[in-house]
Amino acid sequence: MNIYVGNLSYETQEDELREVFKAHGEVDSVNIIKDRYSGESRGFGFVQMPNDDEARTALTEVNGVDLNGKTLTVNEARPRNDRSGGGGRDRRGGGGRGRNW
Repeated sequence: MNIYVGNLSYETQEDELREVFKAHGEVDSVNIIKDRYSGESRGFGFVQMPNDDEARTALTEVNGVDLNGKTLTVNEARPRNDRSGGGGRDRRGGGGRGRNW
């Protein structure tokens, strides 16, 4: 099960988060999301646990836990939406450059 973990302190490291979840079962992976330009934490991440029963226990046990001064928000991760929409550009064409009207 893929688990969303929000409200992470910017100082929290993946190993620390792994230990919190490992107390409730096997952890496949931990990924704290970082800003692509600064490399700093964005304050949320994902924990992958292979056993759904252990993951559900972790969901309830870790939600609300204090880690590095922040109260964690833990939920089952939702699947990513299709991001191939074009990013909100003006669809009327060309963005208006080069027009001599």
